[in-house]
Amino acid sequence: MIETMILQPAVALMIWTMIMWAWMYATRIPAMNKAPDIEEPAKLVGTTGSELRSKLPEKVNWKADNYNHLHEQPTLFYAVTVVLALIGAGDGPNALLAWIYVGLRIAHSLVQVTANKVMVRFVLFALSSVVLTALIGKAALILLV
Repeated sequence: MIETMILQPAVALMIWTMIMWAWMYATRIPAMNKAPDIEEPAKLVGTTGSELRSKLPEKVNWKADNYNHLHEQPTLFYAVTVVLALIGAGDGPNALLAWIYVGLRIAHSLVQVTANKVMVRFVLFALSSVVLTALIGKAALILLV
């Protein structure tokens, strides 16, 4: 029986990712328009993110960094939530762990895009990694043992 409760935090993290996308552009586009090194942002051709990074304030870049981070490790989270839902283990403790993971990732985002304190970010990332590892371990125990 498919247990979809665990998909709620997955969708919540997807929503959060799009909030970060909007926040990134809400700060990045005005910063590009104000940047003295960028004459006409609409006419930029072939510029990579790394080239643009040096022309924008770090506080603006933090949002882009976080948006990118939300496309890295969370891909494993999305996969394990689908696996747990499909094998009927997406409720109870697993759903709670998924919500904890999402909460930690949102906290990580908020720290990164505001104060960007590396040690605070690291602790939040490490804790979320432990939670994600637990979810993957639970899926592995059910499927591989």
